[in-house]
Amino acid sequence: MSAAEPTMRDSADADENRHDDAHDERASRPRRRGTATDLAQIAVFAALIAALGLPGALTIGGAAVPITFQTLGVMLAGAILGARKGFLSVLLFIALVAAGLPLLSGGRGGLGVFVGPSVGYLLGWLLGALVIGWATARLLPKYRILPALLWTAFGGIVAVYLVGVPLFAAITGTPLGLALAGSLVFLPGDVVKVVITVLVAKGVHRAWPGLIAPRTWPWKREKPVAPSA
Repeated sequence: MSAAEPTMRDSADADENRHDDAHDERASRPRRRGTATDLAQIAVFAALIAALGLPGALTIGGAAVPITFQTLGVMLAGAILGARKGFLSVLLFIALVAAGLPLLSGGRGGLGVFVGPSVGYLLGWLLGALVIGWATARLLPKYRILPALLWTAFGGIVAVYLVGVPLFAAITGTPLGLALAGSLVFLPGDVVKVVITVLVAKGVHRAWPGLIAPRTWPWKREKPVAPSA
C-alpha cells in the first residue's frame, strides 16, 4: 500500500464530513426561519390587539351599547394565525398587561385587572382564539363564508362568554342568569366583529395561502385501507 493512499482516504472522509455538515446547516435554516417568522407574527398580532384598544369604547344607537375593538384583534389572531400562534399572541398580550402596561381599552393594565369583574372575558380570549384557529384550519383551503361565520361566532362570542359570564357573576355576586342577560348588550357589536373577521381572513388566506396548514375534521378522518393480499 502506497503512502499516498491513507492521505487520499483521509481527504475523502474530510470532504464527506464537510458535506454532511453543510447539509445539516441547510436543513436547520428553514426551521430557524420558520421560528423567526412565527415569533414575528405572534408579536405583530399582540401589538394589533393592543392598538385596537387605543380608541377606547364606542357607543352606538340610543341603547348606548359599548363596543371595544380588542376582541376583533383576538378573532383575527385565531382566524389568520391559527390555534397555536393565535393563542400565543393573545397570551403575550395578556402577559404584557399583567406586567403593568396600560394596553387594555381605557388605558388599563397591571395585576389589578385580574381581580376585576372583566377578567373572565380577558381569559376567555385565549379560548376564543384557540377555537377560531382550530376551526379555521379545518375550513381551509376553501374557507366558505357561512361555516366561517358560524365557527368564528362560536369561538369569538360563545367561547368567550362561556368563561366571562360565570366569572363576572362570581366576582360581582350577580345571579348567573342576570349576568348572562346583561352580557347580551355586547352581542350586536360582537356580531359585527365576527363578520369583519371572516371577510378579512378570507382575503388574507386567498392572498397568502399556507398561513395555516389545512386540517381534517375529526369526524371525517379517512380509515386506513388494508393492503391487498
